[in-house]
Amino acid sequence: MNLTKLQTFLTLSDCLNFTEAADLLYCSQPAVSMQIQSLERDLGFPLFDRIGKKLYLTTYGEHFKPYAEQIINLFHSSKEHIKQLDNLSAGTLSYGASNFVGVYLLPAILSMFTKKFPGIKINMNITSSSHLLDMLEASKVEFLVLSDRIPIDEVRFHSKTFYQDELVLIVNNQHPLAQKESCTLDDLVDETLILKPNKSATRVYLEGKFNEYGISFPHFMEISNLEAIKQGVIHGLGVSIVSRFAISQDVKHGLLVEIPITGVEFLRGIRYVYHRGKHLSPAAQQFITLLDERNERAYENKLPTF
Repeated sequence: MNLTKLQTFLTLSDCLNFTEAADLLYCSQPAVSMQIQSLERDLGFPLFDRIGKKLYLTTYGEHFKPYAEQIINLFHSSKEHIKQLDNLSAGTLSYGASNFVGVYLLPAILSMFTKKFPGIKINMNITSSSHLLDMLEASKVEFLVLSDRIPIDEVRFHSKTFYQDELVLIVNNQHPLAQKESCTLDDLVDETLILKPNKSATRVYLEGKFNEYGISFPHFMEISNLEAIKQGVIHGLGVSIVSRFAISQDVKHGLLVEIPITGVEFLRGIRYVYHRGKHLSPAAQQFITLLDERNERAYENKLPTF
């Protein structure tokens, strides 16, 4: 078995067409067929079924694909890591982040990193938590930065919480609560609460806290995007509970008003995650060091983190 066979398999498994795979791999269709046949002989099981004029992955092929992706991605990672050993004047930093983290938290750290290592290319993948975990499994990214409310396999993955994010109540500047210094959860029962869909980690966390405080909201609206939630609040569709960090600029410009909820605190941790035993690239190590150092300095000086 060699890497060329694996790459041919992965390309064909994506397009499921020999002619298209040959074009993508810059080789002939018979060459693709020979590579697949040779790989199947190496493995001892069929990877594809041809039914009529269509090609399908077999059950064996479906289960083998993530392993093939890991092998190819680890090979490319190893070359990248070795290239960075002498210095960090060139190379790539590839990691994944959840939406809130990638949009609001990490740009400040990225700015610090790129000033220190301008030759490193940044590849930040912002997507759903389930997709992020799949990417980490396949070694498509070196590490993830996401909420600690997203469950991970602690046996297989190392994680460290480096930031505590506070979720706060926001209303628009014309809302009756905007004139108050604080409110209670009972003040919100007749409000329309704008939340992310019920499968999101933030939604699950908030509903757990609502149950803990013994309150439910009969009126709510689901919006999957945080920026859209903020715009919904600004335009009077309802109120919401979101990260304080994500609304700092909107509050500063008077578009939103943050209202403390008496006796209630919503906190979630933000952590980085990577495979236990994985050799992180020098670029990844430097980035993670910045995450740790930035917050250590903030705590020492009693400044807001990030």
